[in-house]
Amino acid sequence: MLQRLLNAFGGLCAATLIFAAAAPLTSPARAQGADAKPVDKNPPATHSPAAQQVDEYAAAQHLVAGPAGNPECVWLGRRVVSLLWRDDLETAFRHLDLYDRFGCPGAHIQAAFRCLILDAANIDPKASDSLNSRVATCWLNPAKPAPPAAPAASAAPPKETAKH
Repeated sequence: MLQRLLNAFGGLCAATLIFAAAAPLTSPARAQGADAKPVDKNPPATHSPAAQQVDEYAAAQHLVAGPAGNPECVWLGRRVVSLLWRDDLETAFRHLDLYDRFGCPGAHIQAAFRCLILDAANIDPKASDSLNSRVATCWLNPAKPAPPAAPAASAAPPKETAKH
């Protein structure tokens, strides 16, 4: 039985090698001509969105004391705060029911939402990433909103007054 499996595996490997050897001969880069650039099928390695979320949840568990740092509380809590900000109260309350069912602390949502309100000047309503990053920051440290944004430098130089 083992011998049959090894023979089948060997045959599969041989077929794969034959197919792989023949594939570059008919690649689109060769068909286009010598000056065509080859297509990079293996982009540089980066963190996938799922890996970034796992990293965020691990950081939240270290930074937030108690059950508010649990991944399910972070995930639901951030959504509740974001939905409250966007005045989608019906959906926020449905999420809040789940949040409560998982044993997550309601006081943390209140503190994070307060932080978000106090830092409203730093949220660009047209950029969803702006709101999401502020919600994430307020979730991790609701007691301390971010410092106010630096005022934009004016394009015109200050006017000088003429001395008479």
